[in-house]
Amino acid sequence: FSPAATIEPFHLFIDLNLKKAEIYFRSFGIQDFFLENSVSIVSGGDDFSFWRSKADLQSFIDAVLSQRDSDAKEIIGKLSDISTSAYRRLASDILKRDGQIVEVRYNMFDTHWTYFSGRSNGFLVRPRGKLSKHMLRHSLALIFKRGDVDTRSAPTFISNKPAESRYWTRPNMNGIDYFAPLYLYPDPQDLDQTRRVNMDPKIRAAIEDAAAHPKHGRPDEVAIFDYIYGVLHCPAYRETYAEFLKIDFPRVPYPASPEGFWDIREKGEALRRLHLMEDDVIGETPYPYTGEAEPEKEDTVEKPSFEGDAIGKVLINKTQGFENVSRIAWEFYIGGYQPAQKWLKDRKGRELSMDDILHYRKIIKILSETDRIMKTIQMDLG
Repeated sequence: FSPAATIEPFHLFIDLNLKKAEIYFRSFGIQDFFLENSVSIVSGGDDFSFWRSKADLQSFIDAVLSQRDSDAKEIIGKLSDISTSAYRRLASDILKRDGQIVEVRYNMFDTHWTYFSGRSNGFLVRPRGKLSKHMLRHSLALIFKRGDVDTRSAPTFISNKPAESRYWTRPNMNGIDYFAPLYLYPDPQDLDQTRRVNMDPKIRAAIEDAAAHPKHGRPDEVAIFDYIYGVLHCPAYRETYAEFLKIDFPRVPYPASPEGFWDIREKGEALRRLHLMEDDVIGETPYPYTGEAEPEKEDTVEKPSFEGDAIGKVLINKTQGFENVSRIAWEFYIGGYQPAQKWLKDRKGRELSMDDILHYRKIIKILSETDRIMKTIQMDLG
């Protein structure tokens, strides 16, 4: 199904399958469907823009507000060789007293903390305040990029918090991430305090018409969001349209049937909830952490590796690691990263806490389940 539409001429400078192109460009573009979308937030230097510990950031802010300049410099000096001008900018922003500490999606399964200012950039070069403010309230956002998509992965991810511009895209890929919130909230001073859905009404109506079902009725905005997320995680979709995903924003086919819509929506919802790390969806994480380490190296990440065939052990050092892990989970791609590997590499030289160990077990389960669910998504691609 697709609504009546006139397709703009598309000038090809590379060899593309024209039949596929005709079908693909009758689909709706993500950037057109989500009326408000933007490049994600950009830091001014990760060491001082994004803090692993909320407590450390709060201590720094308290020191600045109390004019304990030496204490503030000592705290931030542990993070990086921050320049004097950068320090003054951060301190000046804190002294305006109009900001707040917020949690930010730094990587797929990592959150950090930053100071988000209402009147200026805060700790960020480009905070994208116009759209990021909506993510400080109850919202979801689709993360996507234009072209240069790594076809080993789905061309999208998700966030329920403001997201850093390389949250999903690896540094050596061209371009940076875009995000599109599901909901747009009014400013506190606005008379009309109604929350708006960030969807093109004509495209939304066409999807609702195509998905209307005797049992399920017409889909709401969350069901449509989940349908889109499911489509973009469909391996057949990614394989069929790989050449187009490399050159433009992703496009999503209209539902071929109500039954197809609701089936894909169900799988898209499961993926969404997994990727947001909801405990009741993740369930059991049967990957015991085992091994004895050398003195003073216990639980310390040295050189992460995988030992085994289809099922094996993820080693964080020579002897310690996680058992019963599938090679699929270890090598699985999301965006430009292999999360099971990157999460550990980002912690090289650090000692894992019990919370870290539990968190990593969840990541392994999420990756395994993502692979399983993706393989069940079926689509009629014409």
